[in-house]
This record gives sequence, C-alpha cells and structure tokens, in this order.
Amino acid sequence: MESPLERSAEEGVAWHGARGSRSIAVRLEGERRARLRLGERSCTDPSTPPRCGGFLAPSSTTTRGDEMGQRARILTEIFGVRGWKVTDAFFEDEKGQVVFPLRDFALMPSVRLVLRVERQWLPRCSRCGTACGVGGHEKLATRRWADLSWAGRPVQIEATPIRVRCKKCQAAPVERLGWSDPHQRQSRRLQHHLALQAASMPVLHVAVQSGLSWATVRRAEGAALARWQAGRTATPLRNVGLDEKWLGRRHKLVHKFVTIASDLDTGEPLWIGPGRGEDTVKQWLAKHTKEQKAAIVLFAADMHEPFRAAVRGDPDLAHAAFVHDPFHLVKRANEAVTEMRREAFFRAGPELRAVGRGSRWLVLRAWERTTPEQRERLRVLFSYNPRLGRAYQVVDEYREVLRAPDRDTMAAGLARILRRTQERQNVPMRKWHDSIRAHLPAILALGEHRPPAGRIEALNNNWETLVRRGRGYRDHQYLLLKLRFMVVNPIRTETGIKRFLALGLPAPMKNAA
Repeated sequence: MESPLERSAEEGVAWHGARGSRSIAVRLEGERRARLRLGERSCTDPSTPPRCGGFLAPSSTTTRGDEMGQRARILTEIFGVRGWKVTDAFFEDEKGQVVFPLRDFALMPSVRLVLRVERQWLPRCSRCGTACGVGGHEKLATRRWADLSWAGRPVQIEATPIRVRCKKCQAAPVERLGWSDPHQRQSRRLQHHLALQAASMPVLHVAVQSGLSWATVRRAEGAALARWQAGRTATPLRNVGLDEKWLGRRHKLVHKFVTIASDLDTGEPLWIGPGRGEDTVKQWLAKHTKEQKAAIVLFAADMHEPFRAAVRGDPDLAHAAFVHDPFHLVKRANEAVTEMRREAFFRAGPELRAVGRGSRWLVLRAWERTTPEQRERLRVLFSYNPRLGRAYQVVDEYREVLRAPDRDTMAAGLARILRRTQERQNVPMRKWHDSIRAHLPAILALGEHRPPAGRIEALNNNWETLVRRGRGYRDHQYLLLKLRFMVVNPIRTETGIKRFLALGLPAPMKNAA
C-alpha cells in the first residue's frame, strides 16, 4: 500500500519539477538509512520488556514490518496508549482527502491529523478483559475516533479492530481498545475534557468552543460521568436527608415538586423522585434491603408531615431517629416575627409604614451578627412596638436552644420558650407555639444526634446553580449525576482539585491494551 510519504514525493515531482524530484528522492533515501541505523542499535534499558511500546530496538528475529522509525516512536509516546503503536500519520481535509504540507504554506485550521494505530499486545475481551488468541474471530472495518486536539489541530484515531473469541465469556465481542469504551466514537480523554468543561459552563457553550454539536458533547459528558460513577466504591448509608424541591412554573411535568434523598455524611444526592408525598418516599425506601435499612441511624428533614409518616410507617426503620433540621425550625420562627412586623408597621398606617420600611431582613438577623448601627435601628423599631421586641428576643433565645449540647438542656430551653409563646392573643406566636409542641420529639432528637443537616440546604444551592447555568434540565437522572459529581468533588482543597481533574480516568491495568 502506498504510504502518504511516497504520495507526497509523487506530488512533489509534479509541483517542483525534476529538481524537486531529485531533492525528495535524496531525502527519502536519507530517512531510509536513518531507520536502518536506528534498528541496529541495542537497547540501553534492559528493564523494559520487548513489545511493550518502549524504546527497545527490534531483535534480529523481528520482521521488517515491525520496525518503528524515530517519527513513529515519538508519535507513539505522544499518543500515550500502552499496547498500541502509531504506524502512520497524515493530514486530511473536511472532505476526507489527504493534504500534504508544502514549504512556506500553512495548513488550514480545518485540516485534521489522522493517526493510524495498530495493536502491539494480545487482543483482550472488552467484557471481561481476558487475553484472547492472536488470530481473532473476525476482522472488522476500519473505524475512527475523535481525540483531543494536538496544538490546536483536530485529531482522529484510525484503527481496524477485530472481533475476538473469548473462552471465558463464551462470546465473540469486539476487542478492548485502549483509548475508548465500547460503542463510543470519542476517546476517553476527550470525554474527560468535555465533562470538565461542562462542569463550569453550559453544554451549548462547550459545544461551540470545541466545534462539536450539542448532542455530541451531551453524550460525551454523560459517558464520562457514568464511567466516574461506575468506578466509585459504595459506602454504607447511615444518615439520610430528605427535602423537596419546587420545579418552577415553566415545566410541563404533571408534578410540581421532586423529592431529593441525600447522604448527610458526604452531602451527595442519592435519588430524585417525582412528587413530595408519602408514596414518593416509600418508593425510594422500597429499593433498600432490610440490612441496608438496619444500618440507617436517622433521617433529617423539614416539618413536611408526609416525610415523617413514610419513615414511621416502615417497620424496618422503627429504630431510626427522625430529626428536624435547624434551618427550617428557625425559618418557622422567623415567619412568626415577620407577620408581627407587618402588623406593627405596614398595616398600621403610612406613618409607621415609613418607619418600618426596609427592616425585614434586619429583624430576622441574629443579635450577635448585627453591627452597632443596626442594633440602634432595632432599638428604635422596638420602641414603637415592644411586643415585636419581645418576639425578637424569644427567637434569638430559640437559636441558642437549638445549639444545646444535650437533650435535657434543649428540653429545658424549649419549655421556657413554650411558656413565653403561649399567649393566645398573639396569633403568630401562638401558631409557632403549636408547631413546636407538634414536632417536639423531632426537635429534641436534634440535641441527641446532631446530624450535619446544613448539607441539605447546601445541596439546594448546588441544584439552583446547575439549573440556572443549564437553563433547566428535563432529564433528572442526568441532573442527579452532575449534582453528585459537583458535591463530591468541591474545588476548595488540593485533594478536591485532584479528584476533580481525575474524572473518569481508568486505573492502570497490567498488560491490558
């Protein structure tokens, strides 16, 4: 078969004439002698085994077709896939025609580099990884895979895979390829690169930047994230977080909410289900065995009654504690103070409305987090309505009670708060009083277990970030995978950066092409 170098020599004859033909012939002869001299050198590294892609010179019994020139050796090292070597490299335009670079003329940006590779080791089964015979079961057609660009030049990998006969699987799958997974048309490192880019920008922006279609980038990111998830080690579930999420107004789904189950020890989401009722939580609990349920210590959720009913209705979870997270507990108290502020200022006339305007978030702020100027403003507001001031003090005391070191201390603090909020004439505070009494066991459990419930709201923030960046998601399982990778690999520490950059990279396997 005519090589691209020989074809370039023939075109050089037509372009440069007889003088160019003579110079190209001299250059070809020089390259041939250089390859022969390189083949006669002995190996300087005896630790490198033969036929492993290293720099061993071919032995006297090696056929001439196995000899690799210096250019092929360099390309093979850059290619970086063990067990495979680059046998040819040429340029190609968008129409698939071979392009030969000429002196003093630069190649067009759309011209791509094609690397033709061949196997050096025994072929392996793509299902189980077992080494198979050399001959193979069937030789398939030549295929190409997109790879990372080299110095801004698009690159494609060209190879002719074979179908092997695996004695272990008793099947005839396509051989394992060292750069790509089965049924994929991109290399793993290209998918890895696209997935890292899609973690910080919309998929459409990644597609425009890389010159690919949106669907190609979407499939490549999904394959990389699935590979990352498949390589993870499952950890036993001990602390579970439950929360609902509103999908917004512009979706076309029947349900308006979804329920998110998360692991409070790691903060990662485990499951997303439609709806927020009792049946939704039972659907997720039904996927766990009795052994897995026995390992669960507690559930943390807001004061949504269907969540508690689903957990308490499962006899295998009778031992698990049910805890309310402090965020929603303080939120319920702040709702009572907000209602009192509205009654005191915004429903009392224009004069008091002018006094209370712009004080919503100030009244909700804890006293220890206010500045001297803000404290003076609060004193002025409370001088107009002392009842609002007393309610502010009760809520501030409630925050301290929720941080009690043990269950008994929290019970004593809650009893004091219940006494101060039992006045029936103060309707907002009385509603808060009834809410505390209704959820008292779950609140007291907070002082005994102290779960990291703040990760539930952190997960909501990450959800909002992804949805706004991607302009919404229709596939919730795809969103779950992106959200899980975002939570598990925060780019805040050196370890997190290394985990983020190592997305989807397979562990090295000995003698596996």
